Amino acid sequence: MELRQLRQFVAVAEEKSFTRAAQRCHIVQSALSSSIRLLEDELGAPLFVRTTRNVALTAAGHAFLESARRALGVLEQGATDVADVNALRRGRLAIGTVQSLPSFVDLPAVLARFHRRHPGVEVRLCQGAAGELNEKVSSRQLDLAILPIEESGEGLQTEIIACEDLVLACTQGHRLATARSVTLEQLAAEEFVDFEQGRGTRMLVDRGFAEAGLRRRLAFEVSDLETLLDLVGHGLGVALLPRDVVLGRKGKLACVNLRGVELCWELVVTHKAAGRSGAAALDAAPAAFLELLMAQARAGESAREKEKEQGKRRKAA
Repeated sequence: MELRQLRQFVAVAEEKSFTRAAQRCHIVQSALSSSIRLLEDELGAPLFVRTTRNVALTAAGHAFLESARRALGVLEQGATDVADVNALRRGRLAIGTVQSLPSFVDLPAVLARFHRRHPGVEVRLCQGAAGELNEKVSSRQLDLAILPIEESGEGLQTEIIACEDLVLACTQGHRLATARSVTLEQLAAEEFVDFEQGRGTRMLVDRGFAEAGLRRRLAFEVSDLETLLDLVGHGLGVALLPRDVVLGRKGKLACVNLRGVELCWELVVTHKAAGRSGAAALDAAPAAFLELLMAQARAGESAREKEKEQGKRRKAA
């Protein structure tokens, strides 16, 4: 039994004529008659009483008509639902992020913009460690996840959304606060405030010191950015953090460039790659959100480049 047969059967029942039903279904009458006979054979009962002048439903035909209409209604609603999802009139979007997402990725702003454009799409946001987020993306519990590039999962597709240099964050009264730049060697004896293993910039900073053959002292390990900044602000240690994060505490914390090493915290958005069958990597809602997120990333990068250029001009002057 095929969908077209149901539509053709309903057409004959409503038109009470094979000729008019064939015109309505845009097929020749002989093909319509053959299709109905096959349907009757499959059901094991005649559906119509055929005379030279008209066509009438049998008792079995009357019984089957209601079922056929319900089935077509369900299928048509299903097609409408699919169209609504593809047109972003409805649907779901599940996003994950690492904790302490920095200020230079304004996720709330992107979420608000997406909601204004697509209010019918249900959005779910969760935070977690990078490993947990990777697993959820791999199992399609999440559509997208935002995390450091060095912690992105294997086999997942990634797009860079931010790249920010790490700088020294310390109090204004710290001995290095007025330095133009510092090296990791100068910082090796300092007491550090940093994230717990697997969070924030911890892996990047650990790798930087390890590659330089240096060890550092960790005084505090925390799980969130605000606590880290408060501890640094009270002089309980120094930290290496993205520049924009430290500048956000301008007047409270000193921001000192690193010299002799490039530590850039790259954040990526990760998602499942396209399947071998050619299936799309993302559904309509996450694809639209990713487009907005990448647009913000491009705008942020352009603004940072402009700011750097202005800084160079001010120094030259």
